Amino acid sequence: MTTTLTRKSSYQFGIISDTHGYLPEAALTVFSHVDMILHAGDIGSASVLLTLEKVAPVVAVRGNMDSGPWAEQIEEKESIQAGDRLIHLIHDVGRLRLNVVQGACLAVINGHTHRPRVETLEGVLFVNPGSAGAPRYGNPASVALLRITGDSASADLIRLES
Repeated sequence: MTTTLTRKSSYQFGIISDTHGYLPEAALTVFSHVDMILHAGDIGSASVLLTLEKVAPVVAVRGNMDSGPWAEQIEEKESIQAGDRLIHLIHDVGRLRLNVVQGACLAVINGHTHRPRVETLEGVLFVNPGSAGAPRYGNPASVALLRITGDSASADLIRLES
């Protein structure tokens, strides 16, 4: 499914993943001025999404740990149209078809690994915000901010203080 945003010159997105039912209050503060929040899966409970929706509109995808009636209503992949460009949202980037990132794709948002990463590959920005609710491998709890201006995308990883 594709969500189309109102056309404007720039957008700011809050990026979160792998909350596993726990939403740190610090994430809400980081997202206080974003246009939209993108949750890249392993949400953990519908209450996480309901709380995020009090801050900004939310687009979320189902992760491999999301199950039950609330999760069955969430798609495994989503696209957001920001101006003339697309942002693809998927939990496990390994399940992304390569032809999807060709053309109008500006950024791919994913989770799953609990490892924060921002990397540009063949002109496409890949952002994994790490885990906000269940950090692993010595990484801190984190989220990301994605900025889109025209055909340009950049992202910053934000460490969440407990």
